[in-house]
This record gives sequence, C-alpha cells and structure tokens, in this order.
Amino acid sequence: MLHILVDLFEQNRDEEKAIPMQNYMKNHFPFLGIKSPDRRKLVKQFFEESGILKEDFQADFVMALWGKAEREYQYAALDYIEKSMKRLDKQHLPFLEQLITSKSWWDTVDMLAPKPVGSIAAEFPEVITEWIENWAYGDHLWLRRSAILFQLKYKAHTNEKLLYRYIVQNRESKEFFIQKAIGWALREYSKTNPASVKTFIESTTLPNLSVREGSKYLY
Repeated sequence: MLHILVDLFEQNRDEEKAIPMQNYMKNHFPFLGIKSPDRRKLVKQFFEESGILKEDFQADFVMALWGKAEREYQYAALDYIEKSMKRLDKQHLPFLEQLITSKSWWDTVDMLAPKPVGSIAAEFPEVITEWIENWAYGDHLWLRRSAILFQLKYKAHTNEKLLYRYIVQNRESKEFFIQKAIGWALREYSKTNPASVKTFIESTTLPNLSVREGSKYLY
C-alpha cells in the first residue's frame, strides 16, 4: 500500500521547490518539493485509491512513512492520523510519544500534541497522570512542549490549574520552543478566560517572550 503513495509523491518531486522548503525548516530534513496544497491532493488521491481509511488504524503504515527521509512523508502520516482520530484511544499514547520524540520539530509536534494527544486526553483523562505528567516534568524538549500544548483547543474545558502548573514547571527553560509554547497556550486560553490569564501573567514570573505572546489579546 505504501508504494502507491511513494509513486504519487515521486512523480511530483520538484528539486527546485525543495530548496526553499528545506531552508524554511533550517535544513533539518530533505524535501521532495511538494507544496502543501498539492501534497493534500495527492494524499487524498491515495486515500481513495488504497481504501486505507476504511480499515483499522495502521500504526505500521505511519511508522513506515516516519522512516522515509523526505519530510512530506511525515506530513502524509499526520494527514492520515488526522483522518483516523476516531480510531485512536489511550493505547496509542506510547505510539504518539514515539512520533513526538522521533524526527522532532515544531511542524510535526504542533499537530500531534493538540490533535491526537489532546483528543485522547479529553476522552481518557487518566492518560494525563499516566503519560503527560511525566512529559511536563521530564527533560525531553518536545514532550515538554507537548504537555504545555495538549489542551490548546480545549477552550472552556481547559484544566486551568494543570495548564498553569505545567507552565510554572517549565518557565525557567531557556529553550525558545518552550517559551513560545507557554505564550501560545496562554494566548489561546485568553480567548476563553482573559481575566484568568491576565491575573496569571501579572502574578507569575515568566520569560519575556512568553509574556509577549500570551498577552497578545489582553491589552
């Protein structure tokens, strides 16, 4: 089944377009040179031709895509995961942790944390203490970022105390991606509860970047 997608992608490889895409991602990964709108069309074609969305969730398929060199294959894996959200449950948390910690960068982590992880945690809140708590208090950059961001789309259902506790736990980090995640999470929650976020920011010592990002809609 994988060969169908590989054939589609290879037929649309564009080395010239790949160069600026690789530069944008700081040359962490090679690219085929397939722009996002075109990739989505090709992935949609693959879904239709393969019928994979009618089958049980295939973690092996995702891992095969994750193992490919070019970044578009990881994006295709994310497309597949997003289309398969209803088939995911708490048994998939170790698998998602593996994805978060493999070929890690913001472009994959920022989909995995708020979408599949966030969706599973909303339905099975026990995974917060079983998995996400360790992420927030661990030393892995991208797991810590994921712990801060997994409630990003929860709005009124946000566990405010948990969000603030994870932020306080990570506020001394000098990592750009942690400071940015704190600001992003606060900014998003401020759309739902601006008074709470304003009070938290004013009463908590946070990195300047986090304050600037988190305050965007408050003043």
